[in-house]
Amino acid sequence: MRRFYGDIVRIAFGLVVLVDAFFKWNPAFSANFSSFISTQGQPAFTLGWFNFWISLVSINPKFLAFLIALIETLLGLSLVFGFARKLSYFLGGIFFFIIWSVAEGFGGPYTALSTDVGAAVIYVFVLSCLALIDYYAGESKLTLDYYISKKVQWWHFIG
Repeated sequence: MRRFYGDIVRIAFGLVVLVDAFFKWNPAFSANFSSFISTQGQPAFTLGWFNFWISLVSINPKFLAFLIALIETLLGLSLVFGFARKLSYFLGGIFFFIIWSVAEGFGGPYTALSTDVGAAVIYVFVLSCLALIDYYAGESKLTLDYYISKKVQWWHFIG
């Protein structure tokens, strides 16, 4: 039964990621993409980090906006269908950490009016918990990984 609840959480979170990705496909996202990264209100020791990303995004903001929408869509589908879960949890965690540290400014700027640390860091936490659930609860028949691993011996490293 534990395994079933873990699958429900994975699928539900995958749907949340897909809704998030849906908004990224809106043309307004790519049109305003460069404005999501700002050094305003950030501590001085983080300026190098933000300036790096501002210069990277300025090269081709529409392509990076497309890439982010694509990555979120693929990650959401992977979670819903249980495809390449181990790889998805790991790469998704890195992806959302970068989103949190760049677009969400590490949850800042930190002022007396700050009310939360940002959503993407919570996504990293959820992906980590899903990886732990998969590890401790064992194999799930509600994933594509289960069926692929029956045919492809090495797939258990990815899924």
